[in-house]
Amino acid sequence: MSERSLADILLGRLARLHARRVLARFLRDVERATQVQQRVLFEKLRRNAGSAYGRDHGFASIRTYDDFARQVPVSSYEDLSPYVRRVMAGETNAMFGRNQRVLMFAMSSGTTDEPKYVPVTPHFLAEYRRGWNAYGVKAISDHPATFLRPILQVSSPMDEQHAPSGVPCGAITGLMAATQKRIVRRYYVTPPCTAYIADADSRYYTIMRLAMAGDVAFMITANPATQLKLARTADANAEPLIRDIHEGTLTSRFDVPRAVRDALAPRLASAPARARALARIADSTGRLLPRDVWNLGFLANWMGGTMGLYLQDFPEYFGDVPVRDIGLLASEARMSVPIEDGTPAGVLDVTSNFFEFIPAADHESPDPPVLRAHEVEPGREYFILLTTSAGFYRYDIGDQVRVTGFQGQAPVIEFLHRGSSVSSLTGEKLTEQQAVRAVEQACGQLGLPIRTFVLAPQWAGTPFYRLHLEGGPAIAGHPLQALAREVDAQLRAANIEYACKQDSGRLGPLELNPLPERFFAEHEAGELTRRGGRQEQHKHRYLLPMPGLDAEFPIAAPQPGPEALF
Repeated sequence: MSERSLADILLGRLARLHARRVLARFLRDVERATQVQQRVLFEKLRRNAGSAYGRDHGFASIRTYDDFARQVPVSSYEDLSPYVRRVMAGETNAMFGRNQRVLMFAMSSGTTDEPKYVPVTPHFLAEYRRGWNAYGVKAISDHPATFLRPILQVSSPMDEQHAPSGVPCGAITGLMAATQKRIVRRYYVTPPCTAYIADADSRYYTIMRLAMAGDVAFMITANPATQLKLARTADANAEPLIRDIHEGTLTSRFDVPRAVRDALAPRLASAPARARALARIADSTGRLLPRDVWNLGFLANWMGGTMGLYLQDFPEYFGDVPVRDIGLLASEARMSVPIEDGTPAGVLDVTSNFFEFIPAADHESPDPPVLRAHEVEPGREYFILLTTSAGFYRYDIGDQVRVTGFQGQAPVIEFLHRGSSVSSLTGEKLTEQQAVRAVEQACGQLGLPIRTFVLAPQWAGTPFYRLHLEGGPAIAGHPLQALAREVDAQLRAANIEYACKQDSGRLGPLELNPLPERFFAEHEAGELTRRGGRQEQHKHRYLLPMPGLDAEFPIAAPQPGPEALF
């Protein structure tokens, strides 16, 4: 027995013992979730009572949940942003008590062109990681053949920007990867430096160059589109990939920074036997697919909302491999921990954050009812409110969920979609406000009058958005493609996730579809007649939240020439 094998055995035994404790603790807390939620809330209030936000809202005098609900309002990011900006400038006690520090700001798309910045403290990071640990332990326990085998996970840079105080701003996945336990990091196929390959095709190729050299146990990415892009990259680049593995190289045809190449060099050892095995697979099947190369135990990615549409393509690339949702999570918090394959539902992460719920039907009310976790009902739909160690209290993240049941005292929830004015085909979380502003600015740039429009998500091999725009004499003769490109540019500027998803090839360019003048007025009048209701109650929707809602809109025939005209 080699020294390394003995080390693996010893580490494996320790890891299994720790994993059992992590899982047992989570399941124990779920059984007494109501009590745990009370503790979690007051830990956060006590920790930050001395902050400016805590003083402004009387944290020191809060003794009960009713006090909390009375003194702390339901908040949006815009409500919290003045405090966030103070923290970004270095005034940590604007949101946090003594002896706390901010490790980074996790960035996510906001409702305007300003991203959301979420302060990540050591408490927040520990809680975020705790949810991931419970998730990972349960998934691996259910698929024991994946234990201590290579893991393909994808992260993004944690330092895309810096706050005025110098603190990095970026993706929390980058911080998670960089600070992961050594025993877990040891089995990662891709080191954190791959996140710094800016060109998407080059990044995907590099990841698969590393991954195809071994036998991956499971793949974990937030977005299922990323899983497919990785698989398609290997299939489309089988020849250079096999050659690189044979020769111990990373081809120069892809744009990989020199610093990243140098950091990856120790991982690029020549593996002629592995290359020959891959070549045999490619020769016999005509393709190079994960299903034929790896002994996959499971795939981990989002399954809820529109994300489930991607799963229909999984068997072609991955075979009959179970899929486990990674849970409802965002830069702001982890909200659920799935414990079964094949469902987007997961147990509420009651140990890390305090949760409240607004019934979906009452979400737009000026003073909606707010329920605690033990008060929700199976089969009902709600919007979720978060109180976290990021300094966010009663924060309306805009996610609509359905309660599918209970595990112990904790509700089991599944993500349905963002709010009715949000669309998220690939995780871009595009808002109606961003859509309206993008069209206004694009028309202004091109000197066009603003027309009535609808921006609609479209499902395809590469999903995209279609802008249905009323034409007419006022804009006849203006180039269609120029307007489409300008609206796309404005959407990219307004929403960092939209730009990121396009840059990575997961979201296609916007298409523009001209409609007859007054089309929307006539269409919506017909809808009102069919459904009943009064015209004064109707509100035009500029952004549709789901694919297929524009199925009745006519599609104009493409015009000849490179610049189609209205």
